[in-house]
Amino acid sequence: MDKRKLIGLLAFFVAIGMLIMLFLHNDFVGIVLIAMLLFIGYNCYSCS
Repeated sequence: MDKRKLIGLLAFFVAIGMLIMLFLHNDFVGIVLIAMLLFIGYNCYSCS
């Protein structure tokens, strides 16, 4: 996957995350969701 596609995919999912947090009014659930997705993303990215 080239860098332009990766940056586009990243920007798309950041926007989706912002939309989810706009409608989610509980801060604790948002922080847990962010931590979980960062952990999953790191594991998926670093897996070679």
